[in-house]
Amino acid sequence: MRSFLSAILLSAFLYFLIDVAALPAGELQKRDASEAPQPAKRLEPRSSGRRKKSGRPKKPVKKDDGLPKYFHEPGGSELGNHYDSRFEHGIQDYDDRKSTQLNMLRAYLTFFNENRLETWLAHGTLLGWWWNGKMLPWDWDIDTQVSDSTLNYLGEHYNQTHYDYMSKDENPVKHTYLLDINPASVERERGNGLNIIDARWIDVHNGLYIDITGLSETHPQDQPGVWVCKNYHRYHTTDLYPMRETLYEGVVSKVPYAYDRILTQEYGDKALVLTDYEGHRWDPIVKDWIQKNEEELAEEKKEKEERKREKEEEKKREEARKKEESQREKEKAEAEVKASQERQRAKEEAMTAEEKEKQKVENEKWWDGKLKELKEKNAKKAEAKRIEKEKMDKKAEVARLKNQQQMMKGANREKEKRGDNDDAGQQPGPAPVP
Repeated sequence: MRSFLSAILLSAFLYFLIDVAALPAGELQKRDASEAPQPAKRLEPRSSGRRKKSGRPKKPVKKDDGLPKYFHEPGGSELGNHYDSRFEHGIQDYDDRKSTQLNMLRAYLTFFNENRLETWLAHGTLLGWWWNGKMLPWDWDIDTQVSDSTLNYLGEHYNQTHYDYMSKDENPVKHTYLLDINPASVERERGNGLNIIDARWIDVHNGLYIDITGLSETHPQDQPGVWVCKNYHRYHTTDLYPMRETLYEGVVSKVPYAYDRILTQEYGDKALVLTDYEGHRWDPIVKDWIQKNEEELAEEKKEKEERKREKEEEKKREEARKKEESQREKEKAEAEVKASQERQRAKEEAMTAEEKEKQKVENEKWWDGKLKELKEKNAKKAEAKRIEKEKMDKKAEVARLKNQQQMMKGANREKEKRGDNDDAGQQPGPAPVP
């Protein structure tokens, strides 16, 4: 499998070199990201589930049912899973991470706009746009989507592209990003689940990245107009198109047509109204999420602990109430049994001597009937056994007589056979004297 994957990567690299060699020298230079982006060209959704022929390796690629994981994260913590292992140099703090993500996203959108490639915001990134056109400050994930045709085009023409971008800060800094297309992206089924991310836009200085997933009509015959990714997110063509052009972090971007329905289906209505989340609160005046200070966090923690304590106390009270109720029911049942026994005893004590004698006679009569019934039952069983034994004995006697007759017949046949042989051996003699 490793040799197969190596062959794929080598072939892709050779095709990349051929494409680069065929370009004019001027095309090889990256345009300055500060240039105004050209109008983006939207790729229309295709009704067919078939992919266009690409300039990728001619060798057929197996289904993603055995390909190893392509993108790797250092792990070790929840935050460590948001870095690419090849470029990670430690976890960034809150401010550095926000700055890195902001420049990375702006560079990504600028690159796609410059090259007239279609992409749109997805998942938590789309939710951040819904609130104020910005990233959610607590969200380490930046998610975008592309159509499978765009994904194919990226693999043919832009895989392993390094893109330089100058930040828009007061002191502009040059950043370099890598567009890395997963070789398993040509397979549009989930496979073994290790390659659900089709591509990444990676900051080569620290390893933070944007996840890029492709949408495809994987079953156009049975489910036309249903677009899915490898992580089971499903959309109808009317959910996505026509795309809405908007601004996200000050850069021209696109969002799905039915963005509100997509968000409520994925996160629920609560995500569109909750104004206190992950150590941030929504300020409706400045229309932004504000990080809470230490005092607010301490007060919030105290309130949470108080609510937790109250909840535990309420739980204990409920358990005590249920236990007390159960004990009362148990005592009530025991009291009812005791009262019944008392009534029976009182009834027995209230009986006269004549009634007691009558009751005694009735009891003896009942037991006599039971004993008689039992004796009759046993007698019937014994009679049935006797009859069955007689039948068995008769059968055995018949079998014995039949066997004896057969033995006698056999002996007679043998005797007759010997007699015939003796007669045949005798010589004729004189007639007997009278």
